[in-house]
Amino acid sequence: MRLRSNLCLRGEPPQYSGRGKPRVHGDKFKFNDVSTWSDPEQTIEQEDSKLNRVRIRLWTRKHFRLSPHHPMSIILVERLLEDGSPRVHKPMWLAFVGEEMPLLSQLWKLYLRRFAVDHWYHFIKQRLHWTVPKLSTPQQCD
Repeated sequence: MRLRSNLCLRGEPPQYSGRGKPRVHGDKFKFNDVSTWSDPEQTIEQEDSKLNRVRIRLWTRKHFRLSPHHPMSIILVERLLEDGSPRVHKPMWLAFVGEEMPLLSQLWKLYLRRFAVDHWYHFIKQRLHWTVPKLSTPQQCD
């Protein structure tokens, strides 16, 4: 799923010290504040035919504040200039929850393909009037 760029997630809590209630959350991970980011577990750069140079970073075991027992993997997709600096475009933040994650180099492309399919379904539902109520009598129409 795609995430908005102003979210704040939490990391894993530190080891239990033996005193008091065990902590549920770890360090903050703010998407729009690079100083809160830990080192990514995986980073790749690759060339794409449409988007040119792309950098993909992966962080695992992050969670929302209200659901600490549901960890997910966070993926950051950035378009780069020729010198390696990020473009002006906003980066794309993705979350993956599941048993087995596909290769990082393929995962973001799968999302882009899914995005196009979702728009197609939205268009076709409007075009075929699947969202219009099915009324059988004139009294129901009134």
